[in-house]
Parts: sequence; C-alpha cells; structure tokens
Amino acid sequence: MAPPQGPRAPLEFGGPMGAAALMLLLPATVFHLLLAARSGPARLLGPPASLPGLGALWSPRALLLWLVWLGLQAALYLLPARKVAKGLELKDKSRLRYPINGFQALVLTALLVGLGMSAGLPLGALPEMLLPLAFVATLTAFIFSLFLYLKALVAPVSALAPGGNSGNPIYDFFLGRELNPRICSFDFKYFCELRPGLIGWVLINLALLVKEAELRGSPSLAMWLVNGFQLLYVGDALWHEEAVLTTMDITHDGFGFMLAFGDIAWVPFTYSLQAQFLLHHPQPLGLPMAAIICLINGLETISTATGRQLLVSGWWGMVRHPNYLGDLIMALAWSLPCGVSHLLPYFYVLYFTALLVHREARDERQCLQKYGLAWQEYCRRVPYRIMPYIY
Repeated sequence: MAPPQGPRAPLEFGGPMGAAALMLLLPATVFHLLLAARSGPARLLGPPASLPGLGALWSPRALLLWLVWLGLQAALYLLPARKVAKGLELKDKSRLRYPINGFQALVLTALLVGLGMSAGLPLGALPEMLLPLAFVATLTAFIFSLFLYLKALVAPVSALAPGGNSGNPIYDFFLGRELNPRICSFDFKYFCELRPGLIGWVLINLALLVKEAELRGSPSLAMWLVNGFQLLYVGDALWHEEAVLTTMDITHDGFGFMLAFGDIAWVPFTYSLQAQFLLHHPQPLGLPMAAIICLINGLETISTATGRQLLVSGWWGMVRHPNYLGDLIMALAWSLPCGVSHLLPYFYVLYFTALLVHREARDERQCLQKYGLAWQEYCRRVPYRIMPYIY
C-alpha cells in the first residue's frame, strides 16, 4: 500500500482557469504596450489604433537575432566565474552550485556591443524589430515551457517544486513542476532569472537612446535618466547576483511558463516601456526636476533587501516589507521623466504594485509557517505591510 501523500499546496492565480487566462493575457499585454508606445495617442487603456498583421510579427531575421542572443548569454554563463556559490539545502539534503558571473556577462556584453558599434553595427535599427523579437521570445517561452514540463515528468519526487504539482496539466505547465531543472551543471531557471532578460532590457534601452540621437541629434535628458536609472538597477542586481539564491523564485517556485515568459519576454519588452515611450513621445525635462527625480530614485537605497542590519529596527520597524516600498519608489522615479500627460509610462508602477501586493501575501504565508508565534508578534508590533499608515 502506497504511503499517504501530504496535502497539496493551495492553488494560486485562480487555479487552472486563471493560469490559462494568464497565458493569453500576459503575451497580449506585451504586444498592446509595444503598439501603444509607438502610437500617436499612446493610450494604456483601450484598443490599439491598429493591429499588426502576421508579416509584422514574424521575421526570420528577428528569430536569428534572438537565437544568437540566447546563445551568447549561455556561452557567457559557462565562462569561469569569479565565485561559485551554494544554494539552500534541498529536500534530499543536497545543495546546488551556481556560478556568480552575471556582472561579468553584463560587462562582456557591453564590450561586444561597443566593438560592434565601432565596426558599424546598426544598433539604432533594433527598436523597429521589437514586435517580431517579442513574438519570437513569446514563442520561445511556450516551447521552452513544454520542454520543462516534459522533463519534469521523469524527474525524481525530491526535485519537484511545492506548488506546481497539482495534477492539472494546464496549471502545472504554467507554474512549473520541477524546482531546479538542469542539464549537467546548466541551471535553466537560474540562467533565465537574471541573464537574457535583464541584460536584454538595458540593451533595448541603449538602442532606443541611439535611435533618439539619430532622429533628434542627441538623446534627451529624460532618456538619459531612464537609461541611467535602469542600468544602475540591472548592474546592481547582477553584481549582487548571489542574493537571488534566497528568493522565492529560486527556493520555492517551479520553473514553468510563469517564470520563463516573465524572464525572457515580459522583462525586456515591458520594462523598457519608458524608453520606448520617450522615443516616440519626447518630453521636456529641466535640470531642477531631473535633480528631484534623482533624489527620489536615491531613496530606494534605504530599504533594499540586502540591508539585513535593518531587520529589527529602522524601516523594518515601520513596515514589514520596506524593500517592496523601496521598489515602488524606484518604479515611480523611472516613470517621472516621461511627464504626467500620459498614463502609459506609469504601467510599470501599476503592474509592480499589483505584483508586490500578491508577493507580499505569499511572503506572509511563508513567514507564518516558518516563524509561527514570533511572526504573529512581529505583525502585532508592525501592523503595516508595505506603505506606512496606508497598507
């Protein structure tokens, strides 16, 4: 007689129906934002002015460029790392090893792009390829997720994630069945988490800056600010790459469509929305306002998750997730250079607020399970979750 199984993790995102809806809604949102940013009205809400035909979405050149990009980042991942870190202990008591060379990959990518541009690489042509690139990235995410789902069918039970094994194929395809899918030492989830999407994001931003310089003689101050803020964010994330090993994405969530699409399609093509907007809708920005925006963006450093010394005092004594508050302040600073005439460039703020509220609820459940009464006492002493006196 087989031993009884423990209770399954509760279904999230509305279960299988919600997962199926999100697999349609998320790609549709990416394409809507890309079309809205280049349209005259630049409306966040409402249908786009016109829908692209298949010829505007499919491009063999874009497919080739995308495969070269993934291949380059995979090759940089396999280069000798400045450090090899161990992840948290798994169910079978083992600890996986991870190369810490993301910042190295960013620097080498920058050098290669710089050499290419000096040799005549037309980086300014990239903004015209965003639609077909997003299409092949979305197609890649679906195919890759199918591979991950099939691979997980033969994975040992100890390798499966807590949440993506409901028995429903749609839900499990979306959330991901296997926690750390690998071939030899190549960890698919860890590679996708910070490499092709984040570095691709700043490359798209740079291409938009170059295109603006070609159109208007020089990049605007607003475009410089957006590029600088977001490059600083990506550089910091890759410099502190080891910190990702303790996040829920790595330690708890399976690797399925949700993370695969988010990493390789959602991040580069929606996080670059402010720079896309500025290329097609230039905004005046004076030095005094730019200085204020820089101060707002600097406030984000008061509450980063790496500041462990603040866990029992300071901002952690005011709200339970001050790192999320810092993320929202940073998101606002990224959008302010785009002015206040359009809602579209503030999509990231709205999306990130919804994401962090959902993630905060997951964190609360995890912390309650882990710390029990101690967490309840902390919640009593610190009643606000993200925003002091509001939420």
